[in-house]
Amino acid sequence: MILSDSQILEALEQGTLRIEPFRREALGSNSYDVHLGPYLRVYASSVLDARHPMPSSLLKIPPKGLYLIPGVLYLGATEEYTESHTYVPFLEGKSSIGRLGIQIHSTASKGDVGFCNHWTLEISVIHPIRVYAGMPIGQLIFFTLQGSPPLPYTARNSAKYTEKTPLPMPSLYWKNFEPV
Repeated sequence: MILSDSQILEALEQGTLRIEPFRREALGSNSYDVHLGPYLRVYASSVLDARHPMPSSLLKIPPKGLYLIPGVLYLGATEEYTESHTYVPFLEGKSSIGRLGIQIHSTASKGDVGFCNHWTLEISVIHPIRVYAGMPIGQLIFFTLQGSPPLPYTARNSAKYTEKTPLPMPSLYWKNFEPV
């Protein structure tokens, strides 16, 4: 079951869901709009290696916006910090953003119960386009969970993205491998 706007508000009041900053105007009938944070991360190399940490750099989006170009993976982050201790959050791109040729995730639209952080966005574009910090970029949908997970995300040994940060997180996939 997907939470309605009134159920999202109730979960916020009860503390089983947290969205900061919370903007009432961003609440839809069954979703919450999230906004693009002020930084994008790009990898320093065009060839990536899943077994090793990859150097990257941060770009600050200026007030006049920043052009994104096809063929580059940009990691962004939501302005909103979220916590979901009872519900399964899903992040989807807004249809208006999709109609501009912007994709905000190539995988990983589902969050885990217990995920407490800003969402990292895997942004790619079909056409060159200018983006702006603070623009609505996606929407969170919250599903109820049947049963309860044995451990929330942050308590799992396999949880790699637990550092609370408003910056886009690079891939930590390399942590899945033994040192070579």
